[in-house]
Amino acid sequence: MSQKLDASPAVIGIDIGKNSFHIIGQNQRGGIVLRQKWSRGQVETRLANLPPCLIGMEACVGAHHLSRKLQTLGHDARLMPAKYVRPYSKGQKNDFRDAEAIAEAVQRPTMKFVATKTADQLDLQALHRVRERLVGQRTGVINHIRAFLLERGIAVRQGLRSLRSELPGILATRTDVLSPRMLRIIEDLAGDWRRLDERIEDLSSEIEALARQDKGCERLMTVPGIGPIISSAMVAAIGTGDVFSKGRDFGAWLGLVPKQISTGDRTILGKISRRGNRYLRALFVQAAWVVLVKVKGWERYGLKSWIEAAKKRLHHNVLAIALANKLARIAWAVLNKGRAFECVNTEETASRAA
Repeated sequence: MSQKLDASPAVIGIDIGKNSFHIIGQNQRGGIVLRQKWSRGQVETRLANLPPCLIGMEACVGAHHLSRKLQTLGHDARLMPAKYVRPYSKGQKNDFRDAEAIAEAVQRPTMKFVATKTADQLDLQALHRVRERLVGQRTGVINHIRAFLLERGIAVRQGLRSLRSELPGILATRTDVLSPRMLRIIEDLAGDWRRLDERIEDLSSEIEALARQDKGCERLMTVPGIGPIISSAMVAAIGTGDVFSKGRDFGAWLGLVPKQISTGDRTILGKISRRGNRYLRALFVQAAWVVLVKVKGWERYGLKSWIEAAKKRLHHNVLAIALANKLARIAWAVLNKGRAFECVNTEETASRAA
């Protein structure tokens, strides 16, 4: 019986590639009993013939799909950030060594895992990725237009709306400094801008419609400053938030807390760590600025008192980050506990520093 247990893998590490997968299997004693290279089509078939075991993978492209498939086969599939796997690699780097490091890392009791995303989460995340790319392209087009106008001595006020409203008049009246070729170039860029606006609007409408249909997103939208874009991005990123034990962990994962470099009895805190999901962190910071601009509208939530107290000791940029962290922690609690945000006692809420 002991020989059979030693011969069958209890833990498997998979190094995912585009067309080939490198497999390392360890028995209950940690010995390597499986060391093979499989094609993409062989992975599910061969793992279906093995008894249920713990399977580790790095959270990379295609990992969420494979994790869901392996879970349906009865395996305990877990995903890990690649940076947490790297310390377990020994010797020279190759695919089998990477798979062995994954098998070692997945057994660690203190390992931080990545929740497997559902197909709906991946679809929603894809919408946000495309929208983010289009917004970046639109910013590039606008910067091109501004730069070309400045080269001709034409300065436009800051803000997207200012440029949009003034550009037609500039193209019609400033032919004294704008050559026919430059007019054509800027008109083409303005056309690109309009097309990007239309695509961004279509994607935003689709995301908003999906957010209205999701119960988690609806609860998140009860939090001040959070609308369809932020709520759907958060659900796409963390699902129900079960991977975090408390809101403070979620705020730290987003990189909204100071970077700590402490030793001995000295506690040294620096700038925010900026780790985790950059896109979601930026959205929460934007939400914080919205609340700061319209702080009077959030009096019933106790935020005004908290903000007024924080203003006395924090720079306005630091205050925005602190408020973003506060909103992120509230949002995690709303999402994870399954209850809409309510503030029963504003005075009590204002006295808390969360």
